[in-house]
Amino acid sequence: MSSALPSLTASPPTMPLANRTPLNPSNQSLVEDTFYVTEGIEVSKWLLPTAKGVTFRPAYLAVGIKVDQSGRLYGKPQRSGTYVVPVQVCSEGSCRQQDLTLVVAANVPWEPRELTFPGKAGAALNGEIGINGGPRGVVPTFTVTDYAKVPKGVSIGPDGHVGGVPAGPGISEVPVRICVAGNCAGVVVRLIIV
Repeated sequence: MSSALPSLTASPPTMPLANRTPLNPSNQSLVEDTFYVTEGIEVSKWLLPTAKGVTFRPAYLAVGIKVDQSGRLYGKPQRSGTYVVPVQVCSEGSCRQQDLTLVVAANVPWEPRELTFPGKAGAALNGEIGINGGPRGVVPTFTVTDYAKVPKGVSIGPDGHVGGVPAGPGISEVPVRICVAGNCAGVVVRLIIV
């Protein structure tokens, strides 16, 4: 499979040996080796190496997606599917191949399912944001973008769970970023605590 993929010609930079760490002998040179992206949506992700001083050999990974020397994945995927592609991870003058899995989901529209949560001060709050639509089998992620707007005692998790025990009454509007395989949108979660 690797012979069919063209690679960009670039050599990894040289670094003083004191700043380098040898590659992990277990062949796991990356913290994460599977990435979920959406067809037609710009990708900007980073490969995270398990060692210091690591570089990557620039290459095309899938139709529309490339990796650069610093480990940045970028481009706009053009075809849905699952791609297992080799990435050259380099350290101390040698490179090792590690397979990277790119799951390119079809661009299926989605929308948030629940954004308003009523509750009572001093009582447990238990809800879930969730989504309707989107590609099958892809788990959405939820990120609070302004923690100062989250009421005391309440939390919104990366799985969309809204919980905790609100400390006092009030209406809060919390900005949350929802991502489904790189297809992201900002929403406002409203907490009405009496």
